[in-house]
Amino acid sequence: MVADNKIYETVVWPYRLLGNLLLLGCIWLITLGVITFRHNLVSKQIDSLLSQIYQKTAVVGWGLDDVTLEGRVKTLKKDVLQVINLKRGDNILEIDLKEVCDKVKTLPWVKEASVSRRYFPNVIHISIREKEIKSIWQYKNEFYPIDEDGKIIETEYVPQKNVMQIIGEGAPEHFNELFKVVSKDKELYERLKAANYISGRRWNLIFDDVEKGITVKMPEEDFAAAWKKLVKLDKTKGILKRKLTFIDLRLKNKVIVRLNTAGESTEKK
Repeated sequence: MVADNKIYETVVWPYRLLGNLLLLGCIWLITLGVITFRHNLVSKQIDSLLSQIYQKTAVVGWGLDDVTLEGRVKTLKKDVLQVINLKRGDNILEIDLKEVCDKVKTLPWVKEASVSRRYFPNVIHISIREKEIKSIWQYKNEFYPIDEDGKIIETEYVPQKNVMQIIGEGAPEHFNELFKVVSKDKELYERLKAANYISGRRWNLIFDDVEKGITVKMPEEDFAAAWKKLVKLDKTKGILKRKLTFIDLRLKNKVIVRLNTAGESTEKK
């Protein structure tokens, strides 16, 4: 009889364990449900209370009086007001500053923005830093402004003569690499009027005049070294002050130039 009891206990205990685990699981689920339900009730009560507070405080002196803007030049005030969608009388305490800031950053000329509250009068103050145009991309007879990050500014723009043009498919994506090198020499950089990205591999640089200036053919590799060579040649030999059609720096140990008048090429080792 004792042996039979032992066999019975050996067979039954796994089922008891499983039953206990299921019971604990049910208790845990019920507890979680109660907590979640109570939390949702509390959250709804808090939201309702905050809504009432905002409504009452807006009436007694916390309504929005104005929106002020700082730092904008190309960004239109009406565009800012339209995108943030705030109106006079909105409770200034209820306004989500981060949400307003994120909306302002969607405007095409805005690079950075910050938003703050100011009281008596109640003002939302927006400070903007706009993108700088570093070049104009000419592609298929259209012109697109390019910012300091090499990205297209998605807006209508009338080209200006004092802004360098970049030409060719893929030019904007490689503009930063070009700009970091050529902007180191301010004098020569200011004379650089256009840069043509050739076959997705290398640059032709045009100085002084887009149509009648000197074209410098840069190599596919070691662009920085070729630029240093050009700077040195101009400072020591005044090569970019001569009447030339082009300067070819694609060969490592040679400089090939073509005269503007005679149409003959000259090689320098």
